[in-house]
Amino acid sequence: MTVSGPLAGVRVVELAGMGPAPHAVMLLADMGADVVRVDRIGDVVTVEDLDRPPRDVYTRGRRSIAVDLKSDQGRAVVLELVERADILIEGFRPGVLERLGLGPEACHACNERLVIGRVTGWGQTGPYSAMAGHDVNYIALAGALHGIGSPDRPPSPPLNYVGDFGGGSMLLAFGVLCALVEAQRSGHGQVVDAAMVDGAAILGAALYGQLAQGKWSSARGTNFLDGSAPHYGTYRCADSRFISLAPLEPQFYAQLRQHLGLSDSLWDDPDDRPNWPQRKAILEELIAERTQDEWCALLDGTDVCFAPVLPIDEAHLHPHNAARGTFTEVDGVLQPAPAPRLSRTPGALGRPSPHVGQHTVEILDELGHTPEQIATLAGTGAVAAPASVPDLSVAVGARTDDHRLPTSLEALR
Repeated sequence: MTVSGPLAGVRVVELAGMGPAPHAVMLLADMGADVVRVDRIGDVVTVEDLDRPPRDVYTRGRRSIAVDLKSDQGRAVVLELVERADILIEGFRPGVLERLGLGPEACHACNERLVIGRVTGWGQTGPYSAMAGHDVNYIALAGALHGIGSPDRPPSPPLNYVGDFGGGSMLLAFGVLCALVEAQRSGHGQVVDAAMVDGAAILGAALYGQLAQGKWSSARGTNFLDGSAPHYGTYRCADSRFISLAPLEPQFYAQLRQHLGLSDSLWDDPDDRPNWPQRKAILEELIAERTQDEWCALLDGTDVCFAPVLPIDEAHLHPHNAARGTFTEVDGVLQPAPAPRLSRTPGALGRPSPHVGQHTVEILDELGHTPEQIATLAGTGAVAAPASVPDLSVAVGARTDDHRLPTSLEALR
């Protein structure tokens, strides 16, 4: 398979996990990185599953090898991969990788230039580092969750965008690429400690600036970006769908008044906070008089700072998203297209999401293992692959871009 993109030639080993780690690796793969995902032996699919494309989105762009990380032979296979890699990504709890014998010391002994990206919720250090947690816990501790939601209700979790993906995946991808650039200069790799609590905190840098200027309050429901301001928020339409409004700047606020007929002096000062509740109630009644489509017909193309609120399964249908190709479909699975857009070396969708262990034989062959050695590894349970119909007429070293293995471990025994 011909690979393009700005990260073509960068080799990544991913130790299978959930949440931010695979999402960050997806970003790297979309930009051309050659990714080998080390999956768990117990997750290997049956041969019948090979004809059904995986439905995962954020595992796209990889090849998969199934390895028992608790076996000596399995660890040896991972270290072989590490020896040839530029980046290793893992999302285990602190200490797990070390207990497996695959920690930074062991990996850097094999490859001094290796960048090791580690993503956790609390970080590798600190009083909470050994505790379990999830996205909502991390953004809660970071100060990000408290300001989200209505003032008369508990804080509202913003799905897992802020912790797992904004504060976790994005921080991890940024960190490993920073370390990779430095390694190309120095010849030495390093460990990237990407904590979701750190990432969620740094996403709020602008708000800390507002706080320092006396423009932000810790009281939920009193700030201009938390839905309290009548001119920044969402409104229900006549058809029970929603629109969003955000004309924060004076010139855009003037557009809102013009298009919605808000000529009364009540609307003169957008920062007149005592009048926010009254204005919000007026807007709620006004917006409820028309359907979402009717508001789109009136406000599309204006500088009101407007957009319809679209469900996840409808966003791809909007003309703007369709024109940009913001979404795409692979094997019947709707998904976001690679981003951001690069003018000369754009990212692209390469391989589809792999079945667990789909490329075990292919990858071991690339590492220089003979058919006999691969069969031995399979016999000990150190590696595994989906069994298919034995066909020794297919060479072990053959390459394939479809969903089938070039051969099978069953054929090699």
